[in-house]
Amino acid sequence: MDIPDELINLERTAEQERARMAGLVGEEYAAQWQAWLAASTAVQAEITAHAEATEQNRFQVEAAVKKAARHTEQDPAE
Repeated sequence: MDIPDELINLERTAEQERARMAGLVGEEYAAQWQAWLAASTAVQAEITAHAEATEQNRFQVEAAVKKAARHTEQDPAE
């Protein structure tokens, strides 16, 4: 499945925002949660739009995006 780089980058951003919540409490956690929610909402909307535009199964597109985002972060030399 051909996944646009934009979707991969949006997924990475959402995961980075989620990871930043670790160890936060109170207002800092709430603020970071809002940042994660915005990033997550953006990637989900783009996945849905891409799936509709390409007439693909939305859940398969999401799985492919997540897989591609994970694999592109790994060092190819490893």
